[in-house]
Amino acid sequence: MSQIYWLSYFSGLSFLGFGFSCFFSNKMVLEFQRYQLARFRTTTGFFQIVGAIGLLCASQSGLIWSISSLGLSILMLLGFIVRLKIKDNWIQSFPSLFYMVLNGYIFWQTTLFI
Repeated sequence: MSQIYWLSYFSGLSFLGFGFSCFFSNKMVLEFQRYQLARFRTTTGFFQIVGAIGLLCASQSGLIWSISSLGLSILMLLGFIVRLKIKDNWIQSFPSLFYMVLNGYIFWQTTLFI
């Protein structure tokens, strides 16, 4: 199995956790309040779960794999912008930057499979 599949599964499992935490974690409720984006918490969680499923089904459809990685990369770009806007420190901002770059790389690689 190639490296890109492992990276996709890693990202997919991570986003399943992040997505479900948007629905069930009090910490995420407080975080979205801190971002002043509380009304977008469940929407964000929904898109994280959908994107995660797309990444985890990478071997089934190259198009879904590609769209999922692009969507998650954009979602994390927006998350990184929010972190900058509210002046979070580097450690708080790094995960969104990391997952943006990771999913951007997956997208770039998956366009070769389509």
